[in-house]
Amino acid sequence: MMNIGEVAIKSGLPAKTIRYYEDIGLIRPDRHDNGYRLFRQTHLHQLMFVARARSLGFSIDDCRVLLALYDDDSRASAQVKALAQDHLAQIDAKIAGLRAMRDTLADLVDACHGDSRPDCPILKDLAAKHHG
Repeated sequence: MMNIGEVAIKSGLPAKTIRYYEDIGLIRPDRHDNGYRLFRQTHLHQLMFVARARSLGFSIDDCRVLLALYDDDSRASAQVKALAQDHLAQIDAKIAGLRAMRDTLADLVDACHGDSRPDCPILKDLAAKHHG
């Protein structure tokens, strides 16, 4: 059994995050008679699982589903794949949006002389988009 400090070190998660995961029911550590949280190896594994899923950008709700699927020996891997494919599509859409944003900003930076003149295409574009 581990206390929250020990499980925080082993999982690499801040104690505050672990308490939050408990508050939302993502993990359910045992409680000692004095009310202190007691974590088993299973809880540590769950926390590390969630930390890895979060590092891949999965939402808390997705993590909840993934944990349930992980614990379900009768799961179909198609369920897991569908969830991951949906998340991958969201990432691809974000990347496309970031590329478009980058291209627009690069064009504006190229168009700006960046000298002592007051004329600035970057400011003109921002003003035009803001008002139009």
